Amino acid sequence: MKRVAAIDCGTNSIRLLVADCDPATGELTDLDRRMQIVRLGQGVDRTGRLAPEALERTFAACREYAAVIKDLGAEQVRFVATSASRDAENRADFVRGVMDILGVEPEVITGDQEAEFSFQGATKELAGRADVERPFLVVDIGGGSTEFVLGDGSVRAARSVDIGCVRMTERHLHDPDTGRGAPEGTSPAPLTDPPSARQIDAIKADVAAALDHAERTVPLGEAATLVGLAGSVTTVAAIALGLERYDSAAIHHSRIPLAQVRETTDRLLSSTHAERAAIPVMHPGRVDVIAAGALVLLSIMERVGAREVVVSEHDILDGIAWSLAG
Repeated sequence: MKRVAAIDCGTNSIRLLVADCDPATGELTDLDRRMQIVRLGQGVDRTGRLAPEALERTFAACREYAAVIKDLGAEQVRFVATSASRDAENRADFVRGVMDILGVEPEVITGDQEAEFSFQGATKELAGRADVERPFLVVDIGGGSTEFVLGDGSVRAARSVDIGCVRMTERHLHDPDTGRGAPEGTSPAPLTDPPSARQIDAIKADVAAALDHAERTVPLGEAATLVGLAGSVTTVAAIALGLERYDSAAIHHSRIPLAQVRETTDRLLSSTHAERAAIPVMHPGRVDVIAAGALVLLSIMERVGAREVVVSEHDILDGIAWSLAG
């Protein structure tokens, strides 16, 4: 048994898992699993830089996580940083800040590495189940990018494309006429609320082009089971299940039919900020980006021909933890 700490810092959120891993049995026991919305990727698609306030939010979360890791006595720590920090000109500021707080260097991994971790984290439990067909297509919808990984016991093909929920929101769901002169590092304009048909079509076009790109590497049509990861997917699942509060146990390995994903996406796309915020399971940090995230999921399901999505609460974070288990 080995006690490890894994940190996944994405475009929208930063998450911590401290767990006991038993390589002999394949069991991973959570000691602490938490998440904060820090929007590290705020404005990166437009400015190419990490905003000072986004860095400070991220560093504040790191200070909290450092205290948890110390209290629980993790033997090893691995910090993985994804899309936003890959894209930013000032990523050295981010790396230096993390090292000062946590004592480890953040690994700014490639999209393909990100996909490998996601696949291992998501499928380790599913691999032995007779009621789940193979091969798996694992889809990890992040803030800045989405990873596609096809495989069985191991990865056959993987591709990362830039269609995350934050990136699509910032690129398409703002009214440019009201955002002229916005300070650098801030959102370019207020959200159009709800989105217009033109804006929705623009996201669909971006996603379709990204799927064309992904399909050159990953044969999406060969998937027998679509496994969906990350906050956009789990939030859509929670809404579709009609939960009154977020319940990881109910969401993990739930199967959400295509019709329910479409119904939930239509609801989110036609709602105002206040209406989305009033949904009981909605995290405050996802209110502005969930509509785009849901549309990305729906577009993927329609392209793949998936009748349902198997939702996993175990993802890249669990894959990072297993990488430390030896």
